[in-house]
Amino acid sequence: MAEPRIMVEVADAPLVPAERLARFEAALGGRAGAMVTFTGLTRREASDGSAVSALFLDHHPVLTLRSLEDIAAAGAERFDLVALEVAHRRGQVAAGEAIVWVAAAAPHRRAAFEAVDLIMDRLKTEAVFWKREDGPEGSRWIEPTALDRESRSRWG
Repeated sequence: MAEPRIMVEVADAPLVPAERLARFEAALGGRAGAMVTFTGLTRREASDGSAVSALFLDHHPVLTLRSLEDIAAAGAERFDLVALEVAHRRGQVAAGEAIVWVAAAAPHRRAAFEAVDLIMDRLKTEAVFWKREDGPEGSRWIEPTALDRESRSRWG
């Protein structure tokens, strides 16, 4: 098995999933039998039902990128992948905008699905970001939920 192509990005600009998908697919050169993508969006409603106008993600330039690289490397090591991309926004992300984009390509579908699932569970709990929900009622810093941690625990 050849080493997968891995790309990781902490993005300042909006993520455009259709453009990323086209580039990702073109770079595969027919080497994959399956491709799975996930786009996470900033929710318009907090867990308590209050309105969210934006999510602000503070980060550390070195530690945040390293955490994303480590998570991507773990996914690529665990599953038979051809390519893997992880892009995560930082700064202010308006409600409804893409905040994260993950793509995995593999010879077979199961590896691609599971790689994206693992990476998202780890991003939610381990990526070095400090997240704040902003809305008409004010701002509040948020942490991973019990469900996020439970989902992450499935992977050992």
